[in-house]
Amino acid sequence: MTDIGSNSNDPKRYRFSEAPIWELLREYYEVQGLDAWRNDQVPQYVTSNPMIASAYADMIVAFLLDRRQQGGAQETIYIVEIGAGAGRLAGHLLHELCRVRDHVVDDLPTFCYVMTDLAAENVAAWQRHPALQSFVAQGVLDFARFDALSDTELKLAVSGHTLRAGALNEPIVLVANYFFDSLPQELIRLDHGKVYEADIELTTADSAESIQSDEQKGTSDVDRAADVDRFGTRYTGLSYTYRHAPEYEQPQHKYAALLTLYREELDEAHVLLPFVSIHCLERLNALSNAGFVLITADKGEHLLESWRLEEPPELTLNGGGGFSLNANYHAIGYVLEQQGAHILFPPHHYNGINVGCMLHVAEPRKYSGVRLAYDRSVASFGPDEFYTLKHGMDERVDELEMPELLAFWRLGRYDVEFFIQSTERISELLPDASDEEYRDLLYGIERMWSSHYTMAQRYDLALDTGLVLFEMEQYTDAKRYLEQSVAEEQEEVLPTVFYCLAICCLELGELELASDYLESLLQVEPEHGEAKVLMEALQSGELD
Repeated sequence: MTDIGSNSNDPKRYRFSEAPIWELLREYYEVQGLDAWRNDQVPQYVTSNPMIASAYADMIVAFLLDRRQQGGAQETIYIVEIGAGAGRLAGHLLHELCRVRDHVVDDLPTFCYVMTDLAAENVAAWQRHPALQSFVAQGVLDFARFDALSDTELKLAVSGHTLRAGALNEPIVLVANYFFDSLPQELIRLDHGKVYEADIELTTADSAESIQSDEQKGTSDVDRAADVDRFGTRYTGLSYTYRHAPEYEQPQHKYAALLTLYREELDEAHVLLPFVSIHCLERLNALSNAGFVLITADKGEHLLESWRLEEPPELTLNGGGGFSLNANYHAIGYVLEQQGAHILFPPHHYNGINVGCMLHVAEPRKYSGVRLAYDRSVASFGPDEFYTLKHGMDERVDELEMPELLAFWRLGRYDVEFFIQSTERISELLPDASDEEYRDLLYGIERMWSSHYTMAQRYDLALDTGLVLFEMEQYTDAKRYLEQSVAEEQEEVLPTVFYCLAICCLELGELELASDYLESLLQVEPEHGEAKVLMEALQSGELD
């Protein structure tokens, strides 16, 4: 670090990858724990929905079968999710892997999924999560804390085993969603074959005036970047300055081939260098004597042409206080490819999320099952295309007919988010729905709930499910979900819920319980006409 001035309100200059913003980001995730994902403060749906889990399961199952065909899979194959966050992807992915194991593929090789994160509280919370208990009981799920900046081993919480260097003889499968974009990166500017490293100047609240005066001066050699006031009062702004960094131009540099390519192809451009991410992969690679397969999704570019950035990349600020930068998938893929890996990315540009698969194993092209699964489940039509379509469907859901709603819901593997978006339209369409559509809707609700991963969200899935089932006259199931909603509701229960529960109980012959729900309703809404009529009928014995 170099101080620009001696006063406390002067900006301070840091090497970009060593700036305090990265430590603040670590603190944010450690302190917030699972609350970082509450109501999508940190985006998670695009990388944690059932559709992307299904695509990943296709590739992982193909890998397990490829290993068996090659005479491998003689020991448990570990699937390690780096930075599992809220845990939703793991829940969906394990559900799909176990479904395929139990109903589709006979004698699937043994696997164990390991959820990891920096925040110890996240690891503890996963161990308590009800949706994960069956997987722990089956021996297919374990947990470990993992610091991507330094750790060299994984201490498994359930089995007590430690995965350390050389411990595994099977390749390890790594899953990394929204991971690389949050690790420290170097930022360089390329200019006529020379490399200039970016330093970042951080300004505290007390030095806001100094930033303003610099802007008024029209400083030409400083690129203004995003406001970072979400990190509190410590830092209110940032800017970049550049210095010549000849070490990046030397042939003995560890990544000389990559840097030479960039110097030749990306003149007058800014590039993020993910050396920390690559070092993390190297440490994880050391756990196995047979390499790794990386399945990853992020905001990140894999095409060289996409890194012709005239301006420095902006920090993407998340609603709760975190931030992220685009991951440089091109650099990660290029370095691994130089080591013999086979890299799979779509041939086209991505829209919302880029999904890749990197086979860092011996003779990677022999893994034809993985390559076919990637082609069919990602490259041809995959999670990015689904996410793009879903945006359009959400906006037009009021125009859809029941067959279209069911078809898209099925395409998204009975996605909770789409169901929540569609409940009002489903209610409108139910009177004219066919018996077959009723059965398909009931089947979809069953499938949706079988893989549902409970999180602190803005919606009440049990309530919406119960109300739809009530309109379908499925009173037993409607009662179960509505009672679940009441039990979980932390605020005032809607009068409609008590009324629907009372009707369910009446239809099921549970008259005493129906009376209790009507009483609860009348306490909230004393002049509810229908409730008063039903209560009088119950008290008079008319409904016995």
